[in-house]
This record gives sequence, structure tokens and C-alpha cells, in this order.
Amino acid sequence: MSVNIVAPMPGMISAVLVQVGDVVKADEELIILAAMKMENPLCAPQDGKVKEVSVSEGDKVATSQVLIVLE
Repeated sequence: MSVNIVAPMPGMISAVLVQVGDVVKADEELIILAAMKMENPLCAPQDGKVKEVSVSEGDKVATSQVLIVLE
């Protein structure tokens, strides 16, 4: 079952910390989202493998936009 990591608010991607194929553990930081003058780390909700990365550093994102898919 796939899990989508989505943007909780509009902002800009400061850093993408994983690549497709990476194995991640629960609570591992995946992306840094700059929003409201803060850097907000988005973490894996569970262990998994990165199936898809839909954004790059510098991309502007909207609320609920899918950023990463874990399987």
C-alpha cells in the first residue's frame, strides 16, 4: 500500500533529502518545506521505500500537493 506525503501548507521546497529507491524509517526527515518564514521538516509516517519524488528544490507547492510517495 502506498502512502502519499503531502504539503501541509503552501510554501517552497528548501531541500529534498531522499531519492527514489531509498529505504526510510518512521520519523526520518524526507523534505524541508519553507513556509511562514520557517523551515518545516516533513517526516516519514512509517517505514518504507521511496517510490516517487514529485518535487525538486526551489519548487513552489500548494496545500495537499503530493510531494513523495512511499511504498
